[in-house]
Parts: sequence; C-alpha cells; structure tokens
Amino acid sequence: MTRYTKNPDIIAALSAEQFHVTQQSGTERPGTGAYLANKEPGLYVDIVSGEPLFASSDKYESGCGWPSFVKPIEPAHVVELRDISHGMIRTEVRSKHGDSHLGHVFPDGPRDRGGLRYCINSASLRFVHRDNMVAEGYGDYLDQVEDIA
Repeated sequence: MTRYTKNPDIIAALSAEQFHVTQQSGTERPGTGAYLANKEPGLYVDIVSGEPLFASSDKYESGCGWPSFVKPIEPAHVVELRDISHGMIRTEVRSKHGDSHLGHVFPDGPRDRGGLRYCINSASLRFVHRDNMVAEGYGDYLDQVEDIA
C-alpha cells in the first residue's frame, strides 16, 4: 500500500505560485494554469504528496478559468471544508495526506455526471501521463483514465 505524506523537500522546491496556492490557500489567476487546456490522458496527483486526485476522463471544460473535474478519482484523498473567506460561503477542497489547498467544489457541474464542479488550481497538481502511470506507481488507475470504446 502506497503511503502519501506531506514532503518537506518537495515543499521547499515548489515555485512561489505553487507554494502560495498549496500552503497558503491561494488561487492562481484564472486562465493561467498549466493544465487548463490539457487534453492528454492521465492522472492528476497532489504536487506535494503524490496522492491520486483526479482522472483525465473526469476533466471537462467548464469555462471558469481553472481545470474542472466532475469527481475525485479517490474520494478518500479529497477533504471538503467550509470556507467563508472573501465574503462567500464555499466548499474548499484539500488533499488528505498532503493537506494541500486544491481549490473549491461547486454544485453547478454537468447534471448527467453528478452535478459537481471541482474547480482546481493547476499549481496544486502534477500530471502523470497515461504512458508513465505504471512506471510511477499509478498503474491501478489505468482503467479510469483510458478511453473506453
């Protein structure tokens, strides 16, 4: 069983924006994230702990300016917390083991896919291409990212 932890060496190597987003609950500017337009098959993991968070097959274009997903690939790896900052009531999304701020979840996603929109900062993620998933230890998730014809 893989253990995911908040890795201080990785935290020390984060860019200023990655640190701000994951460790200080910041937000990247809309439309600027590295994974916003990514359409490659693969897995999105916590940049700090490596825990699997979202599958490319659950990513969709929401028009909000951040990568959006209909559900987490491992619900147990995503923690939802009440967020009352900035004069709004929202649901913050954090990684369980890395305790990284990921973004927020909203109830305005595609109804035919559960109705949720996980609005996630690219700066909190690392993308593992399908071709590299086995080598990086994520082979158990291949069936959830491949296109099923």
